[in-house]
Amino acid sequence: MTTETVARIALPGGEMLAWSDLPEERLPDGGPLAALAARVVPAGARVLLAGPHDPALLTRLAHAEVTCLLRSHPDGVALAERGARVVVGGPSGLPAGETFDVVVAAAGLDAVESVEGPRLGWDGVLDRLARALRPGGTLLLRLDNPLGVHRLVATAPWYADRADSAWTIGGVLDTDRPANPEQLRDRLTGAGLRPAGCFAAYPDPSTPTALVAADELDRRTTSGLFDAVLHGACADGAATVLQDPARLAVDALHAGLGSALAPGWLLLARRPADPDTGPVDPSADALPVALVQTGPPGIGVVEVVDGPDGWRWRVGGRVSRPEPAPFATREAAYRDAGALDGPVPEGRLLRTLLLDACLRRDLDTVRRLLRGYATWLAAEADSDGRLGGAVALAGTDNVVVAGDEHAVLDPSWRAAAPMDVDVVLARSLWRFAAALLTGGYAHPWPSTLDVAGLTVVLGGLAGRELDRRTVDAAIEAEAAVSAALRGLDADGRVRLATELRAVEPTDPPAGPRSYQQLREAWLRQREELTRLGALLKWTEELLTSRERALRRADATINLLSGSLSYRVGRLAITPARLAKRGARAAKRRAREALNQRGPREEQQ
Repeated sequence: MTTETVARIALPGGEMLAWSDLPEERLPDGGPLAALAARVVPAGARVLLAGPHDPALLTRLAHAEVTCLLRSHPDGVALAERGARVVVGGPSGLPAGETFDVVVAAAGLDAVESVEGPRLGWDGVLDRLARALRPGGTLLLRLDNPLGVHRLVATAPWYADRADSAWTIGGVLDTDRPANPEQLRDRLTGAGLRPAGCFAAYPDPSTPTALVAADELDRRTTSGLFDAVLHGACADGAATVLQDPARLAVDALHAGLGSALAPGWLLLARRPADPDTGPVDPSADALPVALVQTGPPGIGVVEVVDGPDGWRWRVGGRVSRPEPAPFATREAAYRDAGALDGPVPEGRLLRTLLLDACLRRDLDTVRRLLRGYATWLAAEADSDGRLGGAVALAGTDNVVVAGDEHAVLDPSWRAAAPMDVDVVLARSLWRFAAALLTGGYAHPWPSTLDVAGLTVVLGGLAGRELDRRTVDAAIEAEAAVSAALRGLDADGRVRLATELRAVEPTDPPAGPRSYQQLREAWLRQREELTRLGALLKWTEELLTSRERALRRADATINLLSGSLSYRVGRLAITPARLAKRGARAAKRRAREALNQRGPREEQQ
């Protein structure tokens, strides 16, 4: 620890000397939270980071003057070494007359208060932070949802947490803390603040990869964008859960409960400006509709903004199309951030429409959707029947349908080389078939179909004659594209292709292991074992019956061979058989004699 570092740490008392609150799980560049904070904080503003935050947030707020309020002394040392001013000891340690333009408490208020100092309680901490805001200032505050998706799918109950950091467990019975945005707005109003925007945080309140405006989430329940965002945010993860969080989040969206069941919320509130300072800048309220962490190979946080012509994509910072690699090392797909500069297409996600039709056994709707999709792909192909760019990777999870119109939702995923239209269609249908079968969804087709067989059936419904060779080529294309998007090497691509070919309807789906889906997979495996057992039993019975028939035939032959007629017949046939055998021997000897005589005459 340098002398300069010590000088940047204020210790007013109440610091926790052997404790750390900094998050272990972190997102690149701080994720959507850091992007939202960078939008809220104007250049040159004085900012207070109340509570533990990802150190990457300091980098995103380099255009402002940042003060960190922490309760952990080791965390204070770590952030002071990054050049930040640090106050360690809890909210009571803030100088009484010091105010800030923006206060960010994106870790909640429980992690702000120190157990070594005076206890203010939740409302006391909120009141202290509200008084630290200058007139016209902004507060960004996180609130966890006690009935969020993350708790509904957790294997361990929230009230059984015995970790060291769980001395404060938020529940709906604790009236000292708000449990929903409405209660929080009432607390903010009581603290003299004016509530503003609210964002639903998915899939985890501490490290959200997607922030969606709560009012738009409740209003646009059929939005294909929100469908894809929530499903993508909740589909990643390796933890074992009770049920599929992605399915639950999408169902909550369609039921109008997307924000009510969000794992957490980020609310903005503003302190009313004094008449002398003028009103708050109205442009500060122009917040994005959604902020999404795109993941590897990432291009940072993608924003969706609302403009005069509707929603539009926007990527912060300078973007450029990547230079193509040499042919020998060229990957099958890449991410082009420059393509995210247009409007977000309206419509419903094709995957959701197909799943809904399959669950209702509505083959007419499935046929109409698939034929419309296949026709759109064929219309986008060139004269050689090949597709390139974003359309070549436009699967059912990245295509929105509005009436008879189809559009690519996220056009930044692009194929490096054109692909045959049948391979593109087969790859998309194989992905859907794998999700349908391994996910345990009810469907109108026989249970004996494998993934490749169902892909061929879906291709027939789409009006295209696909065979298993085309499906094999589609699986190779899927392995190549997935390897490129995940950053796998050549060996990883080969292993991935082997794994994709081995996918069976009895397997659990990819993603988080869900007890519910594991049970459904077990039931499918039991049904398959029952079917194979019945087939084995039928085969054994057939073999037994054949063996019995052979034994009866052998007994009959033995019985007939010992009869008088059989013996007389053999006595009659034996001379003729001997005569025939002798004639064959004489003919053979004559042929050999002639063959030996021929060479002697030639020598004479």
